[in-house]
Amino acid sequence: MRIFATGTTGFLGSVVSDLLRARGDTVVQLVRDPAKAELLRRAGRDVVIGDLADPDALRRGIEGCDAVIHAGAIYEVGINAPRRLDMYEANVNGTERLLSAALDAGVSKVVYVSSIVVFGNTKGIVVDETYERNAADGFTSYYDETKTLAHRMAVGFGERGLPIAIAQPGQIYGPGDHSGIGALLRRAAAGRLPVLTFGDLGMNFVHVDDVAAGIVVLLDRGRPGQAYLLGGEMARLRDAVRIAATIAGKPAPRLEVPASILRFAARLRPDVAEVVRSADGVTYWATDAKARAELGYAPRSLREGFASYLSSSSSSSSSSNSSE
Repeated sequence: MRIFATGTTGFLGSVVSDLLRARGDTVVQLVRDPAKAELLRRAGRDVVIGDLADPDALRRGIEGCDAVIHAGAIYEVGINAPRRLDMYEANVNGTERLLSAALDAGVSKVVYVSSIVVFGNTKGIVVDETYERNAADGFTSYYDETKTLAHRMAVGFGERGLPIAIAQPGQIYGPGDHSGIGALLRRAAAGRLPVLTFGDLGMNFVHVDDVAAGIVVLLDRGRPGQAYLLGGEMARLRDAVRIAATIAGKPAPRLEVPASILRFAARLRPDVAEVVRSADGVTYWATDAKARAELGYAPRSLREGFASYLSSSSSSSSSSNSSE
């Protein structure tokens, strides 16, 4: 197939595009940076220069394509007002422009990458794709708000006739992960995490390779109009950190910052308040049983995933050191 894809220079999107090319598909990449686009062209890649704010670039990218994968988004928690504007523009307006272009072009399949966060705080309950959050609870973060709005928009486009399947990854980790959770896991594996914050945070941890493979299968066999949770293993953050440290042969953090201290800090800084709201005892738990049953989705366990992650990180570090 010929596939137009966004987010291909990012953490998850780059792995998805590599998988597609490895099986013989042509991937047309939307790239904002002209210099990066030129490097990709020299490497033989199909590139369209532009971003999600450029309707003409989106139309040119989709033209002649069989399918679209939309993984481009801003993922940050604890942001200031100007950054909120950027996030809304990318996550909400950008999604609307892309899906509108796909609908106009009549592509045969669209995969939109949503998130487990759109379920909100599941409060210790394991939910599934049919779950509807209580609006009275509000949003855990502005990222949550924008992804929830975009998810609802994607559902609406499906109702208008766009053949769209929705992927909802859990907390992705793996090589190239620059998130705050990824930093915690790397510090734990290096033995440099003496104190842990938000140990009660509950997440569905999933390796980036498993999510990417799930998205590719979703492109092939996902039912239009359906959402699929792509998770790995549900755990509290303290347990995930302990596993990472144990696999690396390092001591796990023995101390945790009391939640009361974090809540006090939240009174003083809005950015900290958002982080606390999204992590203080919150659970993002949902089952991937549907994807396993319908798509043959088979993610690895936390121990398997972390062992692979730490091994690849160690290899990358060794290669980098030897080249210097």
